[in-house]
Amino acid sequence: MEALDKSRDHVLGLYRIVVGLLFTCHGLATLFGVMGGPHGAKPEVGAWPGWWAAAIQLVGGALVLLGLGTRTAALVCSGSMAYAYFVEHQSEGVFPIENGGEAAAMFCWSLLLLVFLGPGRWALGNLVHPRREPEPRRVGTMSSV
Repeated sequence: MEALDKSRDHVLGLYRIVVGLLFTCHGLATLFGVMGGPHGAKPEVGAWPGWWAAAIQLVGGALVLLGLGTRTAALVCSGSMAYAYFVEHQSEGVFPIENGGEAAAMFCWSLLLLVFLGPGRWALGNLVHPRREPEPRRVGTMSSV
């Protein structure tokens, strides 16, 4: 388990990169019709909610991917996916498998995890605000009062 704990920050960084890349691709597909998208009609510029959702996916996903303002960007992106799920999908059925909301639910929870855990390694935001390394845990020692 110690070896896994040592890799935690690196794996979290890779997780952030992959989630950010996938979310960015979703926005690109919707806005520009690339990579096999959009899955419906391309939204008109400024149309609510489709165009705005895709813009959040593109910009927010890129910020998460790069690790810039990760927690704030992930919070906005997660919220947009919660909105998508409850407004666009839930009326079709209770469970995501019934209503086609699997991607919205997975992105929502994946991004929310990054809000709480942070960007991990390889985030450009770490260049601006260097991370403090956590102090090693000491087992079996008591501090004096």
